[in-house]
Amino acid sequence: MTQTRPRLLAFETIRNFRDFGGYESCLGGRVKMGRLYRSGHHAEASEDELAKMDALGIHVQADLRRPDEREKQKSRFAAPVTITHEGGRETEAPHMRFLSQVGVDAETADLWMTEYYELAPFKAHHVAMFSDWFVKLAEAPGETAGLVNCAAGKDRTGILCALTHHVLGVSEADIRADYDLTNQAVGVDQRLPEAAAYFNQMLGKTYPAEVYRPFMGVHLKYLDRAYAAIHAKTGTVDAYLTDVLGVDAALHAELRAKLIEA
Repeated sequence: MTQTRPRLLAFETIRNFRDFGGYESCLGGRVKMGRLYRSGHHAEASEDELAKMDALGIHVQADLRRPDEREKQKSRFAAPVTITHEGGRETEAPHMRFLSQVGVDAETADLWMTEYYELAPFKAHHVAMFSDWFVKLAEAPGETAGLVNCAAGKDRTGILCALTHHVLGVSEADIRADYDLTNQAVGVDQRLPEAAAYFNQMLGKTYPAEVYRPFMGVHLKYLDRAYAAIHAKTGTVDAYLTDVLGVDAALHAELRAKLIEA
C-alpha cells in the first residue's frame, strides 16, 4: 500500500470522510490521491465544512441514499454532477424496522447485515447509480474529484468504493483494508455505547450495545458476502462490472488513464 498524504479528513458533522486513493495498482503506478473521496451524509455540514468540501474540487457525486433518506436528511452539499435515483423508497429505514422487532440480538443483527450485502449489488437502483458513477467519473473534466456517499458512508458506499478499486487494479488486501478502515474512521468502539443508548431510547428497547455494532461499523465478512453473491450470479467481479453495470473495456481504460499515476 502506498500513500502520500493523510487519508482521513477531519470533519465535525460528516462521518467517515476520507480519501480512498493512494493505493498501489497491479497495473503499475498508484491511484491518485485527491481524486476519490467517500463519506456519510452532509445534512448537518457547517458553512466551514462546506467550504472545505468545495476546496476539494469535487465534480461528480454519487449520493447512494434512497429518496426517503434524502428527503429526511437534506444534503447541504451537491456536486455539479450529482447522481441519485428515485427507486428503493421506504416508509421507514429497513434497519430501524428490523430493530423494532421483538427478540433482536447481536447474532440476528449481524445476520441481517450479512443478508443485506448479498442483495445490495443487484438492487435495481444501486445498479443504476453504480453504473452512472463510473460513466460520470470518466467524463469528469481535468483534475476534478469524485465523491461516493450514503447515509453512513460504509455499506453501499463501501461496495461501490471496492468496485472502483477493483477497476483501478487495487489489490484485494488493500481493498479490504480500505473497507475495514471505516471502523477506525468512525470510532466504532468509542461511539458504540453512546449510540446504543440513543437508539434504545428512540426505539423503546434495552438491547445490549453489540446489537448496534453492525449498523455503526463494518465487518469484512459483509463485503465477502457481497462478492460471493456477485460470483454466484455473474461468475467474476469483472463480469459483474461488464454485464450488470456496463463498465466495458473502453470505460476501464478511461478510468485507469484518468486516475492512475506512475
